[in-house]
Amino acid sequence: MADPNSLLLQSNTPESESPKIVKQQPSLDDAIERCIGDCLWTQFFQATLVSFAWFFDALQTFISVFTDAEPTWHCTSPSSSSCNNICQIPRDSWNWDLPAHTSIISDWSLECSGSIITGLPASSFFLGCLAGGFVLATLADSSLGRKNLLILSCLLMSLTGVLTTLSINLWMYTTLRFISGFGRSTIGTCALVLSTELVGKKWRGNVGIIGFICFTLGFLSLPGIAYLTRRSSWRLLYLWTSVPSVFYSVLLYFLIHESPRWLYIKGRKEEFAKTLRSIAAPTNRSSLTDSFFGRGVEWEEESQETDLYSAIKILLQKSWAFWRLVSIMVVGFGAGILYYGMPLGLGNLEFNLYWSVALNALLEFPASLLVFFLTGKLDRKISILGLTLLSGICSVTCVMVRWKGMQIGLELVSFFCAVTAFDLVLIYSLELFPTCMRNSAVSMVRQAVVLGGVFGPLLVAAGRKNGFLSYGVFGLTIAVCGLFVAFLPETRGRTLCDTIDEEEQKNGARVNTA
Repeated sequence: MADPNSLLLQSNTPESESPKIVKQQPSLDDAIERCIGDCLWTQFFQATLVSFAWFFDALQTFISVFTDAEPTWHCTSPSSSSCNNICQIPRDSWNWDLPAHTSIISDWSLECSGSIITGLPASSFFLGCLAGGFVLATLADSSLGRKNLLILSCLLMSLTGVLTTLSINLWMYTTLRFISGFGRSTIGTCALVLSTELVGKKWRGNVGIIGFICFTLGFLSLPGIAYLTRRSSWRLLYLWTSVPSVFYSVLLYFLIHESPRWLYIKGRKEEFAKTLRSIAAPTNRSSLTDSFFGRGVEWEEESQETDLYSAIKILLQKSWAFWRLVSIMVVGFGAGILYYGMPLGLGNLEFNLYWSVALNALLEFPASLLVFFLTGKLDRKISILGLTLLSGICSVTCVMVRWKGMQIGLELVSFFCAVTAFDLVLIYSLELFPTCMRNSAVSMVRQAVVLGGVFGPLLVAAGRKNGFLSYGVFGLTIAVCGLFVAFLPETRGRTLCDTIDEEEQKNGARVNTA
């Protein structure tokens, strides 16, 4: 067995003294995996607790499906000439089926305001996600780290959700939804990166799927909570989904460790040693002495991380990183426009809204489990290409059939393929970039996914008159965008790289100095 002290050592021998023999140093991934060993209950508990942030993320992402829904109504005056258009009959001739405070539409009398006004809060939320992603994108790689940014994002999202209950009009509500989206923007990225960096490469894919399962649980619980509070104020739904998230954020601060990989990259030796000892297997802790962390190790913070947006600058400067980022972002955009658009468009179908949302949410379980058990066997490129094409075909076909049973069946198949492709795209993004820029790159990919979500409500509104403008456009977009995966390298079974030099040496990438 090799000396464990050599795992974190870098060669101090000048290159000129040994021109013929170059000793390949073990990567940080190999060093941490040797120290941590198998995935213990402490690591699994921390990864699961971090991943649970996805649960609250899902609640705030899809809550507008119920709080912003247009309630059903009925005519109260038999003398009314028409009961087809609520805006063409006197107000005293009709009434809401449920109390007016169950939705912002009925609470603030927005039933005749038009789709742009009524869809503004949902679009504002996704616009906030875009703005927050660009502003906060590199904080997890630079100054704050994964843990602190995750806590900050959860607190901002949840506290804004509580304040949303105090909204007195649409404009205040829309502004708070924008702030909530701003905070929410980095939750999924930080949770995914932090949870996977707390374990070795053997468990990386499986741990990453835990977050997707938690997101599914949150999505699935939303129609249940909404149904139980269906006769109560829409403000109560925000309280039920936001207050627990506040307590969860406090819990994270005391129970979760920072990523040892990030601590190493930032040169924070003492914290790195403390974290590694706390999560290492008992059989390996005895070897984690001060000499293990200090003897011969060059603790130098990467020079490319000296300012806030340096990671993004490098992504743009390195030609291989730039084209990888552009290609995977295009694929993410296609998955996002269908993933976020389809649930928002369920109100346009002639099915019960609660059951429709529940069925779509339930599909995330088999999708996540499929990726969970097969992530080590699935080729990233072929899988994503096949899923996006199948999803696109089913989505387009959905608006062409007239039989309701087949229509909802095609919608569910399309959504299932989009969810599975979405999960694979995020895992693929983790594997395409080294540690020093991984969080920023994944954040940009998620921004592309959210950008698709911004267009979703607009297409759904247009699809109320012409179904092809919603599900038809969704299908064409995801199918065409999925073709861009052909420009990316296959990463299945590949060891994670930690620095740009390591990535370039391993894959033969060339630096673009232009």
